[in-house]
Amino acid sequence: MRKLSSYTFITLNGMYKAEGDDISWHKHEQEEADMSERMLKLNNTLIFGRVTYEMMAYYWPSAMAQTSNPVVAKGMNDAEKIVISKKLKKAEWNNSRIIHTDMVDEIRKLKKTNGNDLTILGSGSIVNQLAEAGLIDEFQFLIDPIILSKGTPLFQGIKRQLNLNLIGSNVYKSGAVFLAYSAL
Repeated sequence: MRKLSSYTFITLNGMYKAEGDDISWHKHEQEEADMSERMLKLNNTLIFGRVTYEMMAYYWPSAMAQTSNPVVAKGMNDAEKIVISKKLKKAEWNNSRIIHTDMVDEIRKLKKTNGNDLTILGSGSIVNQLAEAGLIDEFQFLIDPIILSKGTPLFQGIKRQLNLNLIGSNVYKSGAVFLAYSAL
């Protein structure tokens, strides 16, 4: 059975995006880039919502990504990817496919199959829905040392209590903090 984890950049006050889907507040230093490289070596299947997918599909194949972070760019471009969207008609980024149907049901079925573990990158609305359904096994947060006055909280509107157990942490020189929790 596959494990499903989420990896989300958030602010100190729990926002995963600012107004207008802006994530420019997130700063990635070398230590955080090294962690991304290590995580990509796990060969997890990456899961995105449409907005995150389109942003990633635009950036990671670019010459800029190849130059600024070639190891992460290669890992992102080579990874198997699933985009959850009812609007997106084609997924043209390498190794991508779309789930158009009931996301919760499809992810539940996918977790029961053999294969690489699954990781949701960003995609706050997907994290919310799958957390609400009790399908996320591990939550990973990279907390940036910033507080936004306006934005979207990660767990906005969640109706279910999530009991978590801290399984890992790291503090970076940038002031960012990584926290990993398993779902109980």
